[in-house]
Amino acid sequence: MTDKLDRYMWSRYNEIMLLSTLNTLKEQEDLKEVSRLLNELQDNIPAFSWVALLDAQGIVRAATKDLMIGVNFEKRPVFLEALQKPFIGDVHEAVLLAEQLTSPSGDPLKVVDISTPLYDNKGVFTGILAAQLSWEWSQELQKSLLAPYHRDRKQELEVFVLREKDNTVLSGPEDMIGQLLQLTDLETLSTDNKWDVRRWPDGKKYLTGFAQSSGYGNYPGLGWRIVVRQPAELAFAPVQELIAFMTLLGLALAVACALIGWLLARKVSKPLSLIAEAANKLRRGENAEIPYSKGIKDIELLSGSLRSLIADLTETETQLVRMEDKAHHDKLTGLLNRSAMDVIVQRAVRQAEEQRSSLSFVYMDLDGFKNINDTHGHAAGDELLKEVAARLWKNARSGDYLFRMGGDEFVLILSVSRANAELEAEAVATSVLEAVRQPYEIDGKIMGVSCSIGLAMWPQDDRDPLSLLRDADEALYASKSKGKNQLTFARSSVTA
Repeated sequence: MTDKLDRYMWSRYNEIMLLSTLNTLKEQEDLKEVSRLLNELQDNIPAFSWVALLDAQGIVRAATKDLMIGVNFEKRPVFLEALQKPFIGDVHEAVLLAEQLTSPSGDPLKVVDISTPLYDNKGVFTGILAAQLSWEWSQELQKSLLAPYHRDRKQELEVFVLREKDNTVLSGPEDMIGQLLQLTDLETLSTDNKWDVRRWPDGKKYLTGFAQSSGYGNYPGLGWRIVVRQPAELAFAPVQELIAFMTLLGLALAVACALIGWLLARKVSKPLSLIAEAANKLRRGENAEIPYSKGIKDIELLSGSLRSLIADLTETETQLVRMEDKAHHDKLTGLLNRSAMDVIVQRAVRQAEEQRSSLSFVYMDLDGFKNINDTHGHAAGDELLKEVAARLWKNARSGDYLFRMGGDEFVLILSVSRANAELEAEAVATSVLEAVRQPYEIDGKIMGVSCSIGLAMWPQDDRDPLSLLRDADEALYASKSKGKNQLTFARSSVTA
């Protein structure tokens, strides 16, 4: 669960970081467009309870659902702590939003703050992009992870998420949330991320496990402590039952006949050895199937239970992969979306390093699309976006990646040779310009748009992919300022 918490926070943190790179937010000239972007982010990721743009004085200029517009946040940590660098605040009650927002359970809404400073193209501080992430997602994560165990042993396996500095229960059983967990020698468990049997404040003994959150990727983590407990008598019951069974069986067989005892012991131990061998292979990451043993009922039940457990875990992993794939694709066009950008960029850079090739970040924005929406309606606009996506896909090559960033913006990541990087990138971009400006027939009407393109090269222009994406975006705006329907390289004067 520690890994899942860190990866989830990493994803949300980087979504805010990526959103902060957009000129629309940094310049704060089109607040209507800013509101649309913030609401679109919340629609796609409902875990964001509130996302807002604060100006340099801490006043809310734009926000999801227009909440708190005009309110001054200059004395709140979400503003003060992000004046110099990105800020991630620990779980707390949403004080200023308490009257506007509540959790699904009806309790005061608890959130995690994420904020980052904004600078215009001249490096001048323009404000803060702030977000409050609902803490409800942690409860949903716990339920999904514990569901297989709660089918037979409801509420017996419990998970606690603790604040690092004082062991306050942030998530866990409802009657313990907000309390300080007074557990003797908890620190000795945290040394090596292991488990032990401990006596809890209620006087009962529990098998207790501990893990420490340490962040993931560029997300530094908040040091959350994860404590899992299960009543000791329940945790060790199968082992005790098996030991008792084997002991009684061994004594009976020894008295009856040593030979029969040896044969029966072998009959008992062999399937257990096969099960243990298969389990060890699975632990090492190898492909193995738990053998199905017949003859001895308890071993038959054990092998059957283990087979069912492995099948459930495999199905759960498959469902998680499907959910992640769905979350990484745009609903309208089927292309990769903004959420997939970090993962795909890392993969593309890794492949380029292995192949000693270059990458070209091609940032595209349609010219005249707003007029299509205003004249023919959003339904026609959506159909045109689908057709544009299809044409872009036809111009992409094997090994390239195509994204819809939102609205009428697209990004194409090209794999090109280092010797002719700009020439190859320019050739593809030119074919894209030609393909996009061809007429479209939508609902029997002929329509037309073009596109402006900005390009940035890796590693020639910069080795940081996020910086390259910003450079390509700036080059895109340079293309628009030169008359649209053309391409511009970020660090050269090449245009078409």
